[in-house]
Amino acid sequence: MRPWSCIPINESNEELRSLPHEFLRLEPHPYASAGAPYGADVDPFRLRSGVVERLCSAQHLLIQREPSLRLAIFDAWRPIAVQAFMVEFTTTALCQERGINRDDPNQRSAVEAVVRDVGRFWAPPSRNPAMPPPHSTGGAVDLTLASGDNGCPLDMGGAIDEIGAVSEPDHFATASLADQQIFHKRRCLLRDVMAAAGFEQHPNEWWHYSHGDQLWAWRSGASTAIYAEAPIRSATA
Repeated sequence: MRPWSCIPINESNEELRSLPHEFLRLEPHPYASAGAPYGADVDPFRLRSGVVERLCSAQHLLIQREPSLRLAIFDAWRPIAVQAFMVEFTTTALCQERGINRDDPNQRSAVEAVVRDVGRFWAPPSRNPAMPPPHSTGGAVDLTLASGDNGCPLDMGGAIDEIGAVSEPDHFATASLADQQIFHKRRCLLRDVMAAAGFEQHPNEWWHYSHGDQLWAWRSGASTAIYAEAPIRSATA
């Protein structure tokens, strides 16, 4: 259970909409490249129509403040099957990174620690309609800042999806080194333009922003969310 899981959802029935071409996309799509089961005709670069409009506003605000920068989209709408695949993929990869054998009963506590760490960043692939993962609603987006000249993502001090404290939004808030201060300023700039456009940030992830889902309702104080799981059939070009 997440702290936002109990918030009721009053579905708005907004359609999924493909992102306008003005947005940079970090391609090839990282989860599709990992083998996630999107299906041949599923475009992951889609969001609810109201979220797309707010993202356009955030891009406009960013250009006003920093004309040389653009938003770069890492991931947007995510079917629950993809969520399940990526939770398992990330858990396996982190076990391998830490030298843990998931099948060894003597390493059960170490495996459980990995599952907890992954769970701080990856929502459970819940099929309960009252508790959809944020990305499955079409209300959540993972993104970063990039150069408007060449589309190259800026260094934000940590990779998107990195498991660890470095991914927390204010990790570099008290940093003394100059490059780390730059990371903090960049994260704050991203947060400022996204917040001004009506988004709320995931507490553990500098790259994750939501509007309309339960996480957004929890962080904004809204009494209800407006997006449940977005069905594939609601997609529009």
